Order: sequence, then structure tokens, then C-alpha cells
Amino acid sequence: MRVLIVEDEPYMADAIRDGLRLEAIAADIAGDGDTALEMLSINAYDIAVLDRDIPGPSGDTVAESIVASGSGMPILMLTAADRLDEKASGFELGADDYLTKPFELQELVLRLRALDRRRGHSRPPVREIAGLRLDPFRREVFRNGRYVALTRKQFAVLEVLIAAEGGVVSAEDLLERAWDENADPFTNAVRITVSALRKRLGEPWVIATVPGVGYRIDTAPEDRRDEHG
Repeated sequence: MRVLIVEDEPYMADAIRDGLRLEAIAADIAGDGDTALEMLSINAYDIAVLDRDIPGPSGDTVAESIVASGSGMPILMLTAADRLDEKASGFELGADDYLTKPFELQELVLRLRALDRRRGHSRPPVREIAGLRLDPFRREVFRNGRYVALTRKQFAVLEVLIAAEGGVVSAEDLLERAWDENADPFTNAVRITVSALRKRLGEPWVIATVPGVGYRIDTAPEDRRDEHG
């Protein structure tokens, strides 16, 4: 999951970003409305965490732009005001959820996970494919009932691959979804992370490489995977 944090208080924004990274959620920061609109036009985000009171175009303007784009991107609004009318006006603008400052980071993470699940319509919160079981809320992965300890980045990459349900995901898409804006587009980080992830998951390899295209979860029966290596 990749999130855009629109927050003009640097300490707050950095704390949220760093906390989300610990939960295998990539996050970028925009400190004002103009930057937020520019970043939204360039990058593909899963969710926007939006403070209403920011310099430049307001958080409300940014929310209206997201809704008008038709992307369906969920918006979680942050506010220091706990008034019902404040929340009502936010929902009228298109917000999907609301969180009043101060808040616990874990609550933000749970709300983001819930919004991401809703974005996938009927997609179950615990995802299973090819003997893999991934629980994004507990950040746990099992293969054929065996717990697999993964790094945060390995978990993020696996989450994107599983969400594709056997479809091919390019290295560029993995870099965009599992890393933040500081990632070098020419880096070997994706290849290295996928290679390490394969080893953690064990044989027979469940992540297939599609030469020149990308990676996918191999949904073939395990006996057939054994035959083809």
C-alpha cells in the first residue's frame, strides 16, 4: 500500500510516515495543497491522509480534486476539531473516514487497512493464494500453515503480488506501490527484494519471474511447480 500524507506540521508528518513504514506501508509527504495536487498527478496512491488546514489550496480543495478525478481513491481526513458539523462537511466533500488529532498511530493503521480492504470491494481482509496466507492487520504470512518471518519491505512486495491474484506485476509497479518517492527508479531493489522473498517463502518457488515483464504468484499446483523448477 502507498499513502500520501498531506500535513503541514513537519513533526507530525514525519512521525506518521515513519510509523507507517514500520507497518510495511509506503508513505510520501506533501506539506501544502499545491504540492499535494502535484504529487497526486504524478504518483499512484492507494489512500490520501489529508489534513484540512494546510497552506495553499485547502485540504477541502485537494479532496474535491481527488473526488473529481474519478480515481475512487479513499480519503482519510485529519482534523483538530471534533465537532459533528466539521466531520459532516468533510464527508460531504467526499471523505471516507475521519480521525481527530491527537490519535494513536495504530488506530490510523487499522483505519487505513480497512479503507484499503473496502477499496477492493469484496476482497477479504485475509488473503490466500497458492498456499500463502497473508493477514495485513496482524502483518503475518503463512505458507501451507508454516509461519514465515518477513521484513517490512518483503511483506509490502508480497502484499502487492497477492493482491494481483496471479496477474503479472511489473518491477516498476512494485517500486511504485511498495517504495516511496525517494526510491531510485534505476535501483535493483525490487529484484533483490523479490529474490530474498522467494528464499524466505521456501521451495518450491511460489513467485514466478515473467522475463521482460515482471513477477507473479504461481498459482499452478505444487507438483507442476516441482516439474518446472
